[in-house]
Amino acid sequence: MQDISVIILTFNEEKHIKRCIESLLLFTDKIFIVDSGSTDKTIQIAESLGAKITFQPWVNHAVQINFAIQNTPFKTEWYMRIDADEYVLPELAEEIKNELIKIPNTINGIYIKRRVFFMNRWIKHGAYYPIWLLRIWRHGMATCEQRWMDEHIKLFSGLTMQFKNDFVDHNLNNLTWWTQKHNIYAINEVIDLLNIKYDFRNFESVEPNFFGSQEQRTRFLKVKYASIPLFIRPIIYFLYRYIFRLGFLDGKQGFIWHFLQGFWYRFLVDAKVYEVYHRVGRDKKAIENFFKEEFNKDLTK
Repeated sequence: MQDISVIILTFNEEKHIKRCIESLLLFTDKIFIVDSGSTDKTIQIAESLGAKITFQPWVNHAVQINFAIQNTPFKTEWYMRIDADEYVLPELAEEIKNELIKIPNTINGIYIKRRVFFMNRWIKHGAYYPIWLLRIWRHGMATCEQRWMDEHIKLFSGLTMQFKNDFVDHNLNNLTWWTQKHNIYAINEVIDLLNIKYDFRNFESVEPNFFGSQEQRTRFLKVKYASIPLFIRPIIYFLYRYIFRLGFLDGKQGFIWHFLQGFWYRFLVDAKVYEVYHRVGRDKKAIENFFKEEFNKDLTK
């Protein structure tokens, strides 16, 4: 076992949690779950596999992750974040076991590659692989940026490195669940895009930089995306992914994925932005009041 503990956020994840935890037990038995009120067998399964569990009412991913970092019962040298519907490949588990202890003190963060599976197909194209994410960091050296959407782990200082092997994002729920989840995500995405324009609050964030790390480049492109006119940008984004980044090579499952995630979801977000402007106009305070009244979301916190 390596000197690393893993943080997992859960809510009704009985389909995924056993697969996730068992993949982690190959290199650590220190697993900390922050649950937001599961009513299925998530807790029983996780406890049977030795995980430590606490409850925290849901706000957003960033709040939950930082709560986990601050309240973990494990005081290990390294921490790792993984979602319940993700799992570590045996090759990555072996790499963590063999390489983590060799890492010099100048390294405070480790990037690993994510594979996305959709309808049991690995989405290899459309700029979806490899996606490098900072998921392992040294104790006391990172926080999760306080964003409503697309939050990243941000290092306070130090260098980073990359591991060679992958973890997998493979959700087993049906398409109805997926579309319902993304309808909810769309509200947070609207807030994130509007925050680029209106700057509702200041917070520690990844610096946009096209030539920087994966998350810095992603943030740079999102800022540019936010400046493109409504309803034009989802069309451009889908064509970029499906045609120019060869998403069509991912077959029928890939077409469904790139269309829904790259166009339908982005179009839905734009429709919700339009709804905000249509309902209350473009005044900053009016928009803040709209989200507080309609969704009980305080954009200034």
